Amino acid sequence: MLRRDAGNLFFSYSGKAILTTGCLKKSIFIAIRAVGNHISVVQIRCNSEIQEVLHMTIESLHKLFLQHPGVSTDTRSILPNSIFFALKGANFNGNSFALSALEKGAAYAVVDEVANGPKDRILRVPEVLETLQQLASFHRQQTAVRIIGITGSNGKTTTKELIHAVLSEKYRTIATKGNLNNHIGVPLTLLSIQEDTEMAVVEMGANHPGEIAFLSGLAQPDFGYISNFGKAHLEGFGSIEGVIKAKTELYRDLIARDKAVFLNADDAIQREQLQGYAKKIGFSEDNPQYFNIKFLGAQPNVSLELEGSEINTQLVGHYNFSNCGAAALIGKYFNIPVAAIKHALENYKPKNNRSQRLSKNGHQILLDAYNANPTSMRAALENFDRMEGTNKVVFLGDMFELGTTAADEHQEIATLAKGMKFQKVFLIGEHFIKAATGASGFTGMDALAGYLKLHPLKESNILIKGSRGMAMERILELL
Repeated sequence: MLRRDAGNLFFSYSGKAILTTGCLKKSIFIAIRAVGNHISVVQIRCNSEIQEVLHMTIESLHKLFLQHPGVSTDTRSILPNSIFFALKGANFNGNSFALSALEKGAAYAVVDEVANGPKDRILRVPEVLETLQQLASFHRQQTAVRIIGITGSNGKTTTKELIHAVLSEKYRTIATKGNLNNHIGVPLTLLSIQEDTEMAVVEMGANHPGEIAFLSGLAQPDFGYISNFGKAHLEGFGSIEGVIKAKTELYRDLIARDKAVFLNADDAIQREQLQGYAKKIGFSEDNPQYFNIKFLGAQPNVSLELEGSEINTQLVGHYNFSNCGAAALIGKYFNIPVAAIKHALENYKPKNNRSQRLSKNGHQILLDAYNANPTSMRAALENFDRMEGTNKVVFLGDMFELGTTAADEHQEIATLAKGMKFQKVFLIGEHFIKAATGASGFTGMDALAGYLKLHPLKESNILIKGSRGMAMERILELL
């Protein structure tokens, strides 16, 4: 199919995206030679002038990518000699920044609208995001890298970081940066795979059914692990049953392709979902059918035993034991020595507001403010309640994306916190303030700041937790 669009020629060929750039006058002559899925020759005669026209299939775009292997999506951080993908969002349109990207050092700009810039460096496609995803999937298929897909309701980012640390003891390993685990982040991770990459740990997030299946389809992991199933994103999943069905899309993809699955064999849901599947590798505290890893304690940091070797991590809370266990299991599967696994786990230090231990003005603070849902909130409270120390103070921020269950879930957590032996419980947000517990409630940070200014805390042991949108780390400024 050939159509004209704002001075450019656009072709569709065998389901592949083919783009051209250049002038389009009244009289044209087009010469095309097709070989398989490739268009190898395209010329246009424009008013007796023959112009070589740039054209793209995913395969030919990939050849360009190998020459310019950096990918940029934000003109504020353009990588030199990279390919800029002009993504769109609710409040921005990357097509408007194509020229800026080129001026700042990008080699090419991939756009799906008319964009300013040198025509030989502007690559027009039907849809930029789909092209980015297709390119990433194609790139993955050209590599021999072994990919481990990670998802779960809680702890998946920490688990991903721990697995990355362990595998890096022996292999050239890349992993998802931060929590870039969505329909944009997964393609960017896949495109960071280089020729010498041996292992990749790809985190996959979702808040609606079908998303994990889509991301796993892009990444085509050779192995997979689900950290757990909890009450996260209930607004999109509907129920805990919906969470399980959505997260186990990873299992179903791996099983369909006869790939191996790692599991926490002490998690009844994981065992049930994988019942009857032969290619599973698990860890357990006491089940001899699986690899044995012992929990030694968490006062406050997690300690575990692996083949007689004690490992003392910098991670707080019993809930991090399974994250460490998964990393240890995967390390053993890939023949990493116990001493190297111990080194990796003991030297991993949490960051980005995830179970970070801080000190300020005499306060000992457990900052766990990256995100929250009812399952992770309960686990954090129960762990904090068990921890040694006196004068314990808790700051809890609203949990988002709970849909119609929001009121009940906030009430349940507020009641739980109030019933524990905490010196003070502060509830912050529009949901928590409606919970009837007798705890101190505040609509937002300004109200809390006013209260703490008049009633400053004495030296305390403090837990801070809430959803990302609450930005609970701001409380540090008030202490």
